[in-house]
Amino acid sequence: MVAIIDYDAGNIKSVEKAMLALGESVRITRDPDEILSADHVILPGVGAFGDAMNKIHQYHLADVIREVVDRRTPFLGICLGLQLLFESSEESEGIDGLGILQGKIVRLPETQGLKIPHIGWNSLNYPNKGRLFEGISEEAYVYFVHSYYLQAEDAQIVTATTEYAAHIHASVEEDNVFACQFHPEKSSDVGMTILKNFLNISK
Repeated sequence: MVAIIDYDAGNIKSVEKAMLALGESVRITRDPDEILSADHVILPGVGAFGDAMNKIHQYHLADVIREVVDRRTPFLGICLGLQLLFESSEESEGIDGLGILQGKIVRLPETQGLKIPHIGWNSLNYPNKGRLFEGISEEAYVYFVHSYYLQAEDAQIVTATTEYAAHIHASVEEDNVFACQFHPEKSSDVGMTILKNFLNISK
């Protein structure tokens, strides 16, 4: 069973739809027992960093997420879900992220000819090709919607990058923790392959 963590963020239903299309049983839940008993756990999200962290604390989910990671259950953060795994974000100064991974979230710089938020398809490069990208060629296109991006502290965890007003750390992998700034569930066949690769990872 795949648990999709429900903390009132956007984009949960499209992730559920993608999981169902891959033949998985899915539970959208904030129940700790359901989350901890799942074979795979996904933290999706569209929204503001500070609001999301407040909801995670309101629903007592921070320790549950850390326990999932400690148990080595495959865990995937998507978009805002990636950002929340890190320590802080310029979007919400003074509010700590989960701190499961080291790095900071910063605003995309204003660049002539480029709109912010970044909405659209960008190609990926793989500085350290991770398990999510098995069978996916260099320069594959995926779909982004964001105004802030990751600067990971450890370059070794960065498995995909893209360029849009900055050098964006687009995906990371550390042990059982995976995350994508882009939306695999909205990235056509490439995205479905990424999600299938995630589901093929076991403890």
